[in-house]
Amino acid sequence: MKLNTLTLAMLGLPLLVTPAPVHAEAGAVSDIEVLVVTSSRQAQSLVNLAEAVAVLDEDTIINVSPGHPAELLNRVSGVHVNDLGGEGHMTAIRQPISTGGVYLFLEDGLPTRPTGFFNHNGLYEIDIPNAGRVEVTKGPGSALYGSDAIGGIFNILTPDPAAQFGGRLQAELGSDGWQRGLLSVNGPLAEKHSAFWQLNSTQSDGFRQQADYQRFSTNLRLDSEVSDNTRLKTLVSFGKVDQSGTSGLSFTDFSQNPERNYYYGEMGARDVQALRLSAELRHQLSDNSELMLTPFFRDNRSEMMPSWMLSYDPVLQQTRFKSYGLLAQYSQQSSNRFNWTTGLDIDYTPANFAEQQISVSRNGDIYTDYALTGRTNYHYDANQTVLSPYAQLQWFATEQLIISLGARYDYFSVDYTDLLPEDVPQQVGRSSWLRPESQKISYRQLSPKAGIVWKFADNQQLYANRRHAFRVPSVGQVFRPGSSNDTTELEPVTALNHELGWRGQFDSSLFSKVRLDASVYDLAIKDDVVTYIDGNSRKVTNAGETSHRGIELMLQLALNAQWQWQTSGSYTRQKYENFQYLYSCFPPACVPPVSETRNFAGFEVGKAPKQLWQSSLSYQPQQLDGLWLELEWQKVGRYFTDETNTNTYPGHDLWHLRARYQLSDRVSFAARLMNITDKTYSTYTSNQVGSSAIEYRPGMPRSVFVSATVNF
Repeated sequence: MKLNTLTLAMLGLPLLVTPAPVHAEAGAVSDIEVLVVTSSRQAQSLVNLAEAVAVLDEDTIINVSPGHPAELLNRVSGVHVNDLGGEGHMTAIRQPISTGGVYLFLEDGLPTRPTGFFNHNGLYEIDIPNAGRVEVTKGPGSALYGSDAIGGIFNILTPDPAAQFGGRLQAELGSDGWQRGLLSVNGPLAEKHSAFWQLNSTQSDGFRQQADYQRFSTNLRLDSEVSDNTRLKTLVSFGKVDQSGTSGLSFTDFSQNPERNYYYGEMGARDVQALRLSAELRHQLSDNSELMLTPFFRDNRSEMMPSWMLSYDPVLQQTRFKSYGLLAQYSQQSSNRFNWTTGLDIDYTPANFAEQQISVSRNGDIYTDYALTGRTNYHYDANQTVLSPYAQLQWFATEQLIISLGARYDYFSVDYTDLLPEDVPQQVGRSSWLRPESQKISYRQLSPKAGIVWKFADNQQLYANRRHAFRVPSVGQVFRPGSSNDTTELEPVTALNHELGWRGQFDSSLFSKVRLDASVYDLAIKDDVVTYIDGNSRKVTNAGETSHRGIELMLQLALNAQWQWQTSGSYTRQKYENFQYLYSCFPPACVPPVSETRNFAGFEVGKAPKQLWQSSLSYQPQQLDGLWLELEWQKVGRYFTDETNTNTYPGHDLWHLRARYQLSDRVSFAARLMNITDKTYSTYTSNQVGSSAIEYRPGMPRSVFVSATVNF
């Protein structure tokens, strides 16, 4: 196991410091009121919201100490984030496991990426291990959020600076060359100014061959009291992720040699940098009204070799965008019965995309190297402007009844310019790289929302909502069409969510505390993008319809002062209502070759686990003060690996063990043993329609991680 200078220095730090609290057990049941800021960008009690929201607090984050976002987020009912290596991931919330742009990733309420530039790996652009809390909204968000907020919203919130100077330093070592250093320093700078600075330096060799990963991220938050009525929060975040490509495996390699990787060196690798700057100004206009203005700036760049294209269209892609925007919001409380919020989101994002063709070298199954061919397939500018006014009303009709109404109107305009000379061919042999002509396209979408909360008993509520949501076609989907025609004619994908939920927290004759959160939902998606054949042309259109229905459950029990138990899970049924798809099969699998259109109506959606379960039992013995232990079980249920429901992945069960010991007020040690039984499992299993070649993405084997933390 390798040690770098930073890690050695951290492990050797003197134990000098001021007291810090022992961290509460993850998922503990308490009487503390749960506040949520995602719904309105203001702190609101969860019991007043007509939506399914889960909150993971700072103690939970510290105790879980996630090496990958999945380790934390999969504790939420109905949420599945898989591990694709490094911090790569796909997400499934009321949706199949996919790369689809149906999720919104926020940092302190600000989308980390502009509409049209969704990245399914987007969580690796945010420093989750150093977060102050995480809020997960399941299903479409409130009127404050537009495109992509269909399956859910992740809001990662930075910690508030403390009233006194202090900090935390953590050094962690683990299996397969894992090394991580976390540093945070915070406190007052002057009478009316305080700051919070964080650093995350992580590297790993990966459990698979040629699968190394490096991360460096930092953020600085400055809170200022400009006047008695004005507060300013300035946030600067920077992250850089450099990770090698990891391939899917055949069944033979998956079952017999899961450490194998078909990508060596730079094959399938990616290098991502993300810089964000925002300044949230809140001015109290009166006792009942507030104005919030948040100007922001983003600067993202990525260089990647799309691994899924290596076998048929190997390329290098460079994407660069900058964003200049403003979130403006006015909120007012009229008497004690009405909360009114209205606002305008503005986002201008000039972007540039370039794609170079490469030739690849192989040694059997292994991709070993590449060379530039000298051809550029795509080079374009796409400058996007988004204007989104919204309004939201919360009416406290009685002490027991709350009604919420909202609507959002989104206008998108993209000014696209093809930068390649006209004489660059768009088709060479059987391969096509079609390029739309330079043009402007625009989309308009209205999204009404409605909800109701009924407090039918002390600490118990029923809630229901009906929410429209949508996602616009991505810039790449429209202007990097490959062999597809008519991509500039695509319209937004639309969704309609109906939901009924029950929340409760109460004492029990058997247990000291009980907390329950259950919801039933029906999410219908229309106008999804499908591919079909028209003569000899491959085309795309908005013709897909899918149905997503399910039940989500979370239960927490304080068995006694020492034992805490929580379980969460979901059962879903996801079907194609009407979904055409292009089926292609070529020699040697199909002789003669086949290329035709099929409709999967009536089939179950592929890669959609029927069940997701997580349960954890934690123990804090009275005989050994400062010790915390947790045993966790996670289950991913069976799912079909393609749209025709021909092949099935049976699912898997995993067991994890975590421990933390507070040696003193200043020093603690922790360990986690992941995949206790060393089970061979797949985080994503799929095959192309009509192909018997199933690909498996092997998950982490049994692995151990240990850390030391100093609070000062």
